[in-house]
Amino acid sequence: MTMMALEQVLATVGRLDRRDLTVWIERRWVRPRHEAGGYLFTDLDVARVTLICDMRHDMAIDDEAMPVILGLLDQVYGMRARLRHLVDAVAAQPEEVRLAIAAELGRRIRQDDEDRR
Repeated sequence: MTMMALEQVLATVGRLDRRDLTVWIERRWVRPRHEAGGYLFTDLDVARVTLICDMRHDMAIDDEAMPVILGLLDQVYGMRARLRHLVDAVAAQPEEVRLAIAAELGRRIRQDDEDRR
């Protein structure tokens, strides 16, 4: 995993100053690792910083809405990770079990579709 120092993140992202990034860290919008030499950012942290920049500059998302949006995005990413684990767990089962799960899932989806009509 690649780690970047704060200065590298500022240079990579470009349209961001140290003050803003420090505030985002204080607000816990971004959670880099804090070491004796300063902050260390993963690739995922840098992607999040870039996303926050895009939302602030391109979409005009304000400071009140930002934590709500970031929280929702975190929930979506968390659900996707859990869904991947579920898919892997189902795939590891014998074919008979996989077929039973697929049949039950199909039944529930059809029922949901009917309930929405």
